[in-house]
Amino acid sequence: MSTPNDETDRDSPSDFVRDKVVADTAAGKYHGRVQTRFPPEPNGFLHIGHAKSIALNFGIAEEFGGECHLRFDDTNPETEDQSYIDGIQEDLAWLGFSPSGETKFASDYFGQLYEWAEQLIAKGLAYVDDQDAETISEQRGGFGQPGVESPYRERSSDENFDLFRRMKAGEFEDGSRVLRAKIDMQADNMQLRDPVLYRIRHAHHYRTLDEWNIYPTYDWAHGQSDAIEGTTHSLCTLEFADHRGLYDWFLANIDDLPYEAPEQTEFARLNLTHTVMSKRVFRRLVDDGHVDGWDDPRMPTLRGLRRRGYPPAAIRAFVEHIGVAKTNSVHDIELLESFIRTELNEHATRRMAVLRPLQVTITNWPTDAGGQPEVVMVEVANHPKDESAGTRMVPFSGELWIEQDDFKLEPPPKYFRLSPGREVRLRAGFLVTAVDADVDADGHPTLVRCTYDPASAGGSAPDGRKVKATMHWVSAAHAVDATVHLYDRLFTDPHPGSDGAEVFDSLNPSSRETVAAKLEPALAEANPGEVYQFERLGYFATDPGDTSVFHRTVGLRDEWANIQKRRQ
Repeated sequence: MSTPNDETDRDSPSDFVRDKVVADTAAGKYHGRVQTRFPPEPNGFLHIGHAKSIALNFGIAEEFGGECHLRFDDTNPETEDQSYIDGIQEDLAWLGFSPSGETKFASDYFGQLYEWAEQLIAKGLAYVDDQDAETISEQRGGFGQPGVESPYRERSSDENFDLFRRMKAGEFEDGSRVLRAKIDMQADNMQLRDPVLYRIRHAHHYRTLDEWNIYPTYDWAHGQSDAIEGTTHSLCTLEFADHRGLYDWFLANIDDLPYEAPEQTEFARLNLTHTVMSKRVFRRLVDDGHVDGWDDPRMPTLRGLRRRGYPPAAIRAFVEHIGVAKTNSVHDIELLESFIRTELNEHATRRMAVLRPLQVTITNWPTDAGGQPEVVMVEVANHPKDESAGTRMVPFSGELWIEQDDFKLEPPPKYFRLSPGREVRLRAGFLVTAVDADVDADGHPTLVRCTYDPASAGGSAPDGRKVKATMHWVSAAHAVDATVHLYDRLFTDPHPGSDGAEVFDSLNPSSRETVAAKLEPALAEANPGEVYQFERLGYFATDPGDTSVFHRTVGLRDEWANIQKRRQ
């Protein structure tokens, strides 16, 4: 597999879906129109897997001069909510996509869908079944097992009309009857074994309120909504491949479609290691308190990734890189992270922060008339490869914070950072040499005493002597206190739930570590949601609701490059 830095032709992607659109337009199909749609169910928020479908649908519409509509397939009033509508629209805008025209809803077509259902009844292609859901499921049989026809399958059209209209009027209890299509109970494709079109739900719908007592199933509403809107290419993931026969059957048996029937094409969904793409699992994670909400930075939801600091441009580049295939596969999450790291390395402002503070006192540092350590301002670049980003002045004094790992009383081999008698460079500051340290009862250093070379301002000595380590630091008197969340994989298993295992068996109890950090003063002015590189530590995003809280976006180490080397 290639790396995200490979040279690729980003202007003209090609895949089997685009090839089909090219062929269709060349043949004059749909009179040359190209219209796609992104049709989420508003029963949860979008996740990283949706980003692939979004990019494909909107990308094709843009490339072929067509339209891509946003439609909410809102056919289940018991699980849908306006908050999901608003959140999905926000996520689309954040990802950088704008739907054509006004937002559409399957619920806008409930009247038309009902009329078409009666049309099927009139043709003898639909009937009311009085059996419960469990019985209907059992009678459908299974692969290699025959289906059993319902005893109500041969009801007359008059009786079916009567019962269906009374279902609509609210005369019957939930679950007591359904409307089914009459197709083929012996079909090899299980989706064609008399699927349910309508079920009774005395439920309040967030848009249609209490107007309806029956609601269409997703399969009945989906293709017909495409047809009503004029969709030409209905693009969906492979789990809907078996539904294509049903999609086509419905459209073929409706007489008055306003447009030529759309055609469904399936592509492989996006799967990542250490990740689950399931709203059901997400809801359980939230409801059971394993995460703080749908926007928890450990979640693969777009809201979670946004809060964690993932740039939308990097997500778009990633899904374009992996391409569109006909076979499902699993991508390493480290590949996604490499795109995030590449984007942030180019654009993120640099700052200094200490996550696990250890106090340093420079014993020969000058003091003022009041006996307090003097303060000098040192100039530090905001981005080492972008001069236009400018510089900032950072206070340096005789009392500093450094990382605990940057000092060892008894250094191991090839340890070049601070230890007794060793000299190091403090970034943009001075050369310092450790003298000794105080330790606690467990032998852990609590205070390091150093001396500095006054002639080494800027971090270099006039005699040209070399040091092997450069360390970041924060002035103790000027430090900004912050809460920093460090993240590990939410699931320890690369393939959660595989081989029959329970998904939650591999839930990582240590997926988040929270530390009290010390930051350089400039970070007191951090903007909500902004991402910085904490030098030597990684990339960190301010929380949108509290700029004293930071989330680690991704580390500096390119794990994907290491994986590639091991595979070679």
